[in-house]
Amino acid sequence: MKTDIEIAQQANLLPINEIAEKLNLTETDWEPYGHTKAKLSDKLLEKLENKPNGKVILVTSINPTPAGEGKSTVTVGLGQALNRIGKKAIIALREPSLGPVMGMKGGAAGGGHAQVLPMEDINLHFTGDLHAITSANNALAAFIDNHIHRGNELNIDPRRIEWKRVMDMNDRALRQIVVGLGGPLRGVPREDGFTITVASEIMAILCLAIGLDDLKERLARIVIGYTYKEEPVTVKDLKVEGALTLLLKDAIKPNLVQTTENTPAIIHGGPFANIAHGCNSIMATKTAAKLGEYVVTEAGFGADLGAEKFLDIKTRAGNIETAAVVIVATVRALKMHGGVSKENLTEENIEALTAGMENLKKHIETIENFGLPFVVAINKFPTDTIDETNFIESWCKSRGIDVALTDVWARGGQGGLELAEIVVEKAQSPDRNFKHVYELNETLETKIRKIAQTVYGAKTIELSPKAKKQLSFYEQQGWGNLPICMAKTQYSLSDDPALLGRPEGFVVAIRELRISVGAGFIVVLTGDMMTMPGLPKRPAALNMDVTTDGKILGLF
Repeated sequence: MKTDIEIAQQANLLPINEIAEKLNLTETDWEPYGHTKAKLSDKLLEKLENKPNGKVILVTSINPTPAGEGKSTVTVGLGQALNRIGKKAIIALREPSLGPVMGMKGGAAGGGHAQVLPMEDINLHFTGDLHAITSANNALAAFIDNHIHRGNELNIDPRRIEWKRVMDMNDRALRQIVVGLGGPLRGVPREDGFTITVASEIMAILCLAIGLDDLKERLARIVIGYTYKEEPVTVKDLKVEGALTLLLKDAIKPNLVQTTENTPAIIHGGPFANIAHGCNSIMATKTAAKLGEYVVTEAGFGADLGAEKFLDIKTRAGNIETAAVVIVATVRALKMHGGVSKENLTEENIEALTAGMENLKKHIETIENFGLPFVVAINKFPTDTIDETNFIESWCKSRGIDVALTDVWARGGQGGLELAEIVVEKAQSPDRNFKHVYELNETLETKIRKIAQTVYGAKTIELSPKAKKQLSFYEQQGWGNLPICMAKTQYSLSDDPALLGRPEGFVVAIRELRISVGAGFIVVLTGDMMTMPGLPKRPAALNMDVTTDGKILGLF
């Protein structure tokens, strides 16, 4: 059996100008980044303003195994399948982070015959967007420390600086550090720490901004810390929003690539869904919707994280209407939720599968609560048995739930035709009554509780003393009307990764909050969630190499 990278390297890629021509783009609408990648103009969305919107299809999933459930693979395969049945479809995805690529997953550009290409570039440095975000973030950190070193005109309290440095790699050793040691010439000593780039506020801002002016305004609103009188200090106070925007002027432009079947794909932005809002950029999604009849996009991890944030944060910020939702489920993840150890997931186990269906049921209820039409996609793996996939199909059909066995890894768009037909039917259905989980004018605590109870199925929430103080302070500052971005484990509906299936009666522990005024939401840290992940015992990087002729190995 060929690996993902072997399939990718044998694919017939079209020159990027031919992909642009498919979308009726003119030469001023895009600029090439080599032969198979391009940057779309940041003015393109404005140019297309009067064009009707295509239908936005959101792909989400159940709570995944550590290796993921192939949500991106289904997204790519569905886009290819829609084109095969005569629909003009465009795919809109996030950019992978080097942390998971080198750590747990090995790659995040889809898989098999449902990949976005060139997968090697996309998984590594791509067009440099994540590096630009890292540079802008760390430039701001340098400006803050320099301001304090040079006299601290703004009276910033070094003990209350909220802004963290970032890097796009899992590195637990940098979670908590001390900077400025070594005497007066090396700055003012203070505690600091690193967050992974994809969880930074600047990443979120890039993904939620609509144009360069909006980007600059959002950057100016970033709260970097507080004065000795506990007054917020912003980037605008430091007068560096122009410099930060300059560093991001190319990164804000969406990236155009293609799939293994030459379907156009726009890949832009890469926030994590467990500690950030988990969606690709608004500019990418809205541009794709203007250029195609259908845009197939995904939100990170399960419906409890990615889909909730897509629907409660992104659609509000971008005024995006979601036509239908695809909930990806796999035999292996359902068996894991039914009590099977990760080492035994390839063995047939209908009993465990039956128990694990409770996890899928909860995610279905979540999408039903949003009032959106949906379909369950069984993402087929080679180790699945016929009895196992038949069981899931029968379970869904007996409950009146539309379901499609999807084999896009092995067969590309051909393996997603049934799913595509159902998605078209769902997207055209008037049967929708969309509503958010919470209203923005509700209190912060009420919004957090509603997410925990409605989406996770929690009994209630428990606020730490620090979180209670922060809630009161944020509302006093006038930030109480912002949406909530929950930071929670992706492996469980609860805040405890060990509680699989559909736990009941649990309490979600709210540890602390972090303000992201520029992005326009408040991050809520639950349980033991860290904003800088660590590498696993055996990182995927151990399998990676490059040959003397530059051929990349081990990205799977």
